[in-house]
Amino acid sequence: MLSWMTAGESHGPALLATIEGIPSGLHITTEDLRRALARRRLGYGRGARQKFEADDVSILAGVRHGVTTGAPIALRIGNSEWPKWETVMSADPVDPSALLIDAGTGDEREIARNRPLTRPRPGHADLPGMLSYDLPEARPVLERASARETAARVALG
Repeated sequence: MLSWMTAGESHGPALLATIEGIPSGLHITTEDLRRALARRRLGYGRGARQKFEADDVSILAGVRHGVTTGAPIALRIGNSEWPKWETVMSADPVDPSALLIDAGTGDEREIARNRPLTRPRPGHADLPGMLSYDLPEARPVLERASARETAARVALG
């Protein structure tokens, strides 16, 4: 039986993925995963983020010398855009005044993305997620229910 799990946010430092139940002896390389992720970027309706976000994939466990070991396989997909989001998406507490600056870019959109998203967007997972998890804002929901998050699923195969 196969089971899989993903973790991480769209604008976080990385997406993580694990899959269990893959037998030993299958051939898989980091390059195979890179090719699959490159195909994902070519899909119909891809947004502008696809042009500048790089999918930096690493195999962390479950594969040795290009062959699966039978152990759970763990993957990491780094986020090349993380430095722009490090304060907004910090796992540790942040001084609220740090969210009112634009990090020197002069771009008002940067300050806007730091604000809580309290009005759910129509057609998105915002409202059901806010209600399901009793959240005062939609940022945690949209970070998981994003097109970027699908990179982890594609990498798992």
